[in-house]
Amino acid sequence: MDYTLHSPKHTQHTNTYIPTHTHTICHTVCGLCDLPAILSLMWTGVLTVIENNRAQHQTWGPWTLGSVRKIKILSFLFGLMVTVLIMASYILTRDQKGLFLTPSPYHLTVESHPAQLPLNLSFATDYTVVREVVRSIVARVDFSQRRVPDLREYKPSGLSRPQIFSAIPLKFLPHLKNPCWYEEFFGNVTADPYGKNLYALYSKRFQAVYDHLRRAFPAHLHQHTGRQYRLRCLPFFYIIGQPKCGTTDLYDRLRLHPEVHFTTMKEPHWWTRKRFGIIRLSNGFHNPYPLNDYLDLFDQAANQIQDHLTSNSSKTHKKVDIIIGEASASTMWDNNAWVYFYDNGTEVEPPFLVQDFIHAVQPDARFIVMLRDPVERLYSDYLYFGMANKSVEDFHERVSESLHLFEDCLAERSIRSCIYNTTLNNLMPVRLQVGLYVIYLLDWLSVFSREQILILRLEDHATNRKITMRRVFEFLKLGPLTLQKEADITKSPASNTRRPANRNLGPMLPITKEILKSFYEPFNQRLARVLRDPAFLWM
Repeated sequence: MDYTLHSPKHTQHTNTYIPTHTHTICHTVCGLCDLPAILSLMWTGVLTVIENNRAQHQTWGPWTLGSVRKIKILSFLFGLMVTVLIMASYILTRDQKGLFLTPSPYHLTVESHPAQLPLNLSFATDYTVVREVVRSIVARVDFSQRRVPDLREYKPSGLSRPQIFSAIPLKFLPHLKNPCWYEEFFGNVTADPYGKNLYALYSKRFQAVYDHLRRAFPAHLHQHTGRQYRLRCLPFFYIIGQPKCGTTDLYDRLRLHPEVHFTTMKEPHWWTRKRFGIIRLSNGFHNPYPLNDYLDLFDQAANQIQDHLTSNSSKTHKKVDIIIGEASASTMWDNNAWVYFYDNGTEVEPPFLVQDFIHAVQPDARFIVMLRDPVERLYSDYLYFGMANKSVEDFHERVSESLHLFEDCLAERSIRSCIYNTTLNNLMPVRLQVGLYVIYLLDWLSVFSREQILILRLEDHATNRKITMRRVFEFLKLGPLTLQKEADITKSPASNTRRPANRNLGPMLPITKEILKSFYEPFNQRLARVLRDPAFLWM
């Protein structure tokens, strides 16, 4: 089958995120944000008035009292305007790291709200306005089912790319627990097989690993009937989400199990970003990462599987129990690329999601999801990413603005349309949508069975890691461990904990927490019903 990638038809450029209140100041005051030009124009106007008055003085004699008053009033107004513009300039030039945008060809209409001005938390009216916004959102919540595409529809989508369906076989090798197959190798054995791999080129941290793989490559080629083959593998399981929910800690513990191996890097983000050439949307588009580059990330584990295959007698057909995992926390929720690449990208919902393509090539794959209280997840997400001048008041303001934007979207579209809306996702100062777990989960359950997805809570993992890890081992059908090995896995310190500087900020404001709990409540209730577990209410 020959599938091609549909190229994006838009101009690639980036805009800086500007808070709504700043945007309003700029356009209300002068219609543009070029401070030197504005000051020059205003000063020229004042000089013109002065010169006019001087001309009158020369013609009619001494200045009148009225002329002096006019000059004083103009000077006062000029000083006031300069002060406002300097304040606006400061806001515009403050550090907004991580909040750069690439405009989407699918635009969202966003209305301006007085409540989007910086909140004065001492006034109860501001709190009342935000609560009304949350009530408006909750009233529009719906959990309608998505339309699952037919496999025959994938070709015209422009996203299939030849390798996905032609390079990955329908059946994998027997006697291997992990999905692997032999691919004929036509290249020069003495050449560098990883020389053009984009992951290797842009990940200096893993150069030593790739150097080892280069040296080991010839020895791991399988000879058969005068031809050479290399073992290719996909992951047996994926840790798919969510960010700031303990996926790094789970990954670090799980890779200590002797039967588990992971990709060369923790988060390849291939299914959601790299296969489209996206590193960050703010940086525009790069060359798409080919499927072969992604498969190369599994070669280290594939070599060990190959070693087990060759060491076993062909008569015994002993099963090789090594499995490979992939841990990109974006896999569950990030479909932001759809609007740029699908032929019908002007629709309000993506016709295909990441899970549709994974299911097409790996219908038996397993997935692990780690969740936490979405309110705390959002605050942790805010603290983690490198924004300057972080504070609980700034977090509150960002939450308020994001809620207004989300309400604007829901006035026109469905919940699903809004959480997959690329423009909205880039506009919101905090990632509210990532905490709407049940919407993503229902979409994954539209193609995979409930038995293929293990849902964990970070709160349970933090309380008793032994129970959590045993659930994971059982889910992946891993072999038993010695008590010492289990202790090594479960008793090590937690990974990726909050930085000391962020801990010093303390908890979020009580009113922020109350607002967010109200916002997430209907989604948590539905999640608890789907999973039949009240613990996911996070009361």
